[in-house]
Amino acid sequence: MGMDSANKPLRVFITVADVSGDHHAAELAKSLRELDPSIIIEGHGGSAMRAAGVQIYHDTVAKAVMLVRAVVRGFEFWRLIRWTRRHYLQNRPDLHICIDSSGINLHFAKMARSVGVPVLYYIAPQLWASREYRIKKVQRFVNRVACILPFEEPYYRGFGVDATFVGHPLFDELPKNRMAAPQPVEFTPQRPPVIGLMPGSRRAEVRANFPHMLNVLKRIREKYPGVVVEIPTTPPTHDLVQQLAAGHGPIRIEQNALDAMAPRWDFCLAKSGTTTLHLAAYGVPMIVVYRVTKLAWHAVGRWFVKIPSFALVNILAERAATQQGKPPRRIVPEFMPWNGSDEPVAKLAIEMLQNVTRRLDQRNNLLKVAASLDQPGASLRTAQIAIDMMQQSRAAGVVGPVAKQFDSEGV
Repeated sequence: MGMDSANKPLRVFITVADVSGDHHAAELAKSLRELDPSIIIEGHGGSAMRAAGVQIYHDTVAKAVMLVRAVVRGFEFWRLIRWTRRHYLQNRPDLHICIDSSGINLHFAKMARSVGVPVLYYIAPQLWASREYRIKKVQRFVNRVACILPFEEPYYRGFGVDATFVGHPLFDELPKNRMAAPQPVEFTPQRPPVIGLMPGSRRAEVRANFPHMLNVLKRIREKYPGVVVEIPTTPPTHDLVQQLAAGHGPIRIEQNALDAMAPRWDFCLAKSGTTTLHLAAYGVPMIVVYRVTKLAWHAVGRWFVKIPSFALVNILAERAATQQGKPPRRIVPEFMPWNGSDEPVAKLAIEMLQNVTRRLDQRNNLLKVAASLDQPGASLRTAQIAIDMMQQSRAAGVVGPVAKQFDSEGV
């Protein structure tokens, strides 16, 4: 496997733009090598991909904020696109794999197709939630989509996109014998609450969310002076979290420690995103927040978002209820957009810490949501799709239709 008529190994190029994408890409790289040890894997990513043996040309994770701003500014992002196009003209891969981050990756997909490279999109853009107009770009520039949520396959197929549900990669990355968080109890001075704060994996998210989380923590400490506080960070955010946390009492801060910390938590204040599903896998009761200014929300957000809930665990629970003919309901409280006073969040957090029954109910519902997706193998199934695409292209002697109407730089 992996050799064409010229005895050349298969070559794949992967692009990611944040910490979670970097970890998913690393797992995918391991699965690709499991299926084909000779495969050449390169791309733009971060430390996890590099540790998995991927040749990294540009770090798009440590500088994730810069690159997101570059989509608006133009210069840095387009320079990276042009570099990649020149690289493809000299060392064309058999496949380009985009992972998440559609704001950046759909441009990479367009560039790849402009030079005749087929595109697999892993962790499909959540167009069912917002920016559905981007479906036209998916139709034009993406050959296949590997979906990580079960309802995404019929959604994309409804638009004529070749989509396959492969499972959620989180369940490839979780510890094999993970333990659930503690059963809810009444707290005492001898048994104070252990809580987690999850301000985000990007520096911009930390700047927006963490100071307000610390305000909530201050109120919790007034009620529970002995509260134990833990924060798992990412390499891009670690120093910033430490800096902002200084002077706010004892807080345990450690990089890449969510799976070690979560089984100890009685409660978590978490930024929205895949984090909520990660916490659900441990049954950690939570409040979900995402700090957005009123101006940004009314100018942009409210016009693009078309779903009633934002937290992934709520979306999954609501869809499951609808399929069963039950009225949908949120299983975790959301403050999204989170703006104005921090007091409502602090008040609700204290109410939840005081209410054993409420935390137990939420814990059970979260474990149920996680169990519905707990089927490891997403990375391996996606790797098999990738290998099949490359072998089919080589067997046909072509790499698929080339997208039209590109400028001289292919973007």
